[in-house]
Amino acid sequence: MDKATLKRLIDAAAGRVPADLVLKNANVIDVYQGETIHGDLAIVDGMIAGISGEYQGKETIDLKGKFVAPGFIDPHIHVESSYVTPEEFGRLLVPHGTTTVLADPHEIVNVLGLPGLDYMAEAAKETALDIRYMMPSCVPATNMENAGAVVEAADMLPAFEKKQVDGLAEFMNFPGVIHAEDAVLDKLLAAKERNLRIDGHSPMVFNEELNAYAAAGIANDHECSTVQELKDRIARGMYVFLREGSVTQNLRTLLKGVTAKNYQRCVLSADDLQAKTILEKGHLDNSIRICIEEGVSPIQAIQMATINAAQCCQLTDRGAVAPGLRADLVIFSDLSQIEIEATYIAGKLMAEKGNYLPAIKRVSTEKVQSSVHIDKFHKKQLVLNLTSQKARAVEVIPQEALTNEAIVSVQRDEQGNFIFDPQQDVTKIAVIERHHNTGNVFVGLLKDYGLKKGAIGLSIAHDSHNLIVTGTNDEDMAAAVQALKEQEGGVVLVEAGEVIGSMALPIAGLMSDLTGEEVAAQEAEINRLAHQKLGVSEQVDPIMTLGFMSLAVIPNLKITDIGLVDVTKFEVVPVSVEE
Repeated sequence: MDKATLKRLIDAAAGRVPADLVLKNANVIDVYQGETIHGDLAIVDGMIAGISGEYQGKETIDLKGKFVAPGFIDPHIHVESSYVTPEEFGRLLVPHGTTTVLADPHEIVNVLGLPGLDYMAEAAKETALDIRYMMPSCVPATNMENAGAVVEAADMLPAFEKKQVDGLAEFMNFPGVIHAEDAVLDKLLAAKERNLRIDGHSPMVFNEELNAYAAAGIANDHECSTVQELKDRIARGMYVFLREGSVTQNLRTLLKGVTAKNYQRCVLSADDLQAKTILEKGHLDNSIRICIEEGVSPIQAIQMATINAAQCCQLTDRGAVAPGLRADLVIFSDLSQIEIEATYIAGKLMAEKGNYLPAIKRVSTEKVQSSVHIDKFHKKQLVLNLTSQKARAVEVIPQEALTNEAIVSVQRDEQGNFIFDPQQDVTKIAVIERHHNTGNVFVGLLKDYGLKKGAIGLSIAHDSHNLIVTGTNDEDMAAAVQALKEQEGGVVLVEAGEVIGSMALPIAGLMSDLTGEEVAAQEAEINRLAHQKLGVSEQVDPIMTLGFMSLAVIPNLKITDIGLVDVTKFEVVPVSVEE
């Protein structure tokens, strides 16, 4: 800010000069004290000049008692999980009152390395939404999978120095932190030495191990699934992100542990949110409505989406409606059932009545395409030979990224190869390395996904995003893999050798170049076919649930292109269980 701008701000605040915009007769949500203030709100040069006074402006809007709250801030989200580009992501979120997100681009960086971050940063410039990125901390997430890139501490420094990122994103390698591994310490220190925030990821970590994780300087955690985990982390000085995503939905459970004494350490977040979910339910506005349904006061719910997030994310210029802060504002009429009517970002009206107002401009995606390299793949790699009739299977837990380890009885042919049993909800699941054309394939078993025939394949397999496919027979599984290669990633459904449904994601195999509405329609059709034609359980999201089965940093059992991973022990275990 230069001297002339500062003088104009002060003069407008004092009423000596007219503001650019005055919102008259507003009920301003005071997130500092948990109450409302009636009066005028003056804005100049994109900043709030004054509240509760009587102001004159070059433009005046009479709100007639409507409520004005700070713009919503999501402290942890993955743009790629929406399946749309950053420009389109902003178009979808802003009408729901979101004005700032702290995004972790580790999906695309696991595929393309730091050039993926460069693309995301350039694309973010073309949306009104303030998309601020964190540096992916764990690429790859573990040493038990092959990603498209490896990012070490030294690789992060240029982005830190030029302030391309706000901090170090979720540290998924929690065993590496707890055991003070040398390469992990280098990454932590690279952020700490620059006073950058370090985000956490520590599911089912307790006691001394949680102390070690917090002592490393981890500021928060979004992986709590129980009230006890929430309390344990708050007691150790961490913020807890109450997650309400498309699949991982912990908000209602965690709200049972939120009290008047600890709510200031609680922040609303989405983590992974599909375009379809945004269009149907919203974003943080939906989380606020859920909070109110669960008995949280509306202003307290708003605080968890604004000032708490700003303080947690070290954003000192936003998060409240107060003089000198950035004029990121949302307007609505009913405090008990919040429906966003208008969104202002830096003092400019960016969305009204559900419509995003700025023109859409997109950056080229040419450099972030062509990311499926599986020339060595062959159907015979899908054979699963077992040495016992007992085997480990990754067991789906609906609405969770968590899984169980199930010991199942299986049928085998004369050679000991797995045979699908229609009476048993156990199918093959395979992960195929797609980044470096290594030919790496690992096959295991999946329980309670519900697939009764055919196959489903994705190029969205968190976090290294190799190909993942499950099916009742090798022919359909191989056809799904081939279709994914031909369409350069995305989602395919196969029945009797024919592709019956698909959603192409040519941008790094993660995102579409279509609109959110078009992607949501494709996803709805994928879901319909998966549930009605292939028999996937109605309790399961066909795409995101399958994509989480390779997430080897979430307990208990996961599968990667290297093997079956026991996440509680952080080691590879055999599929066969000797009797």
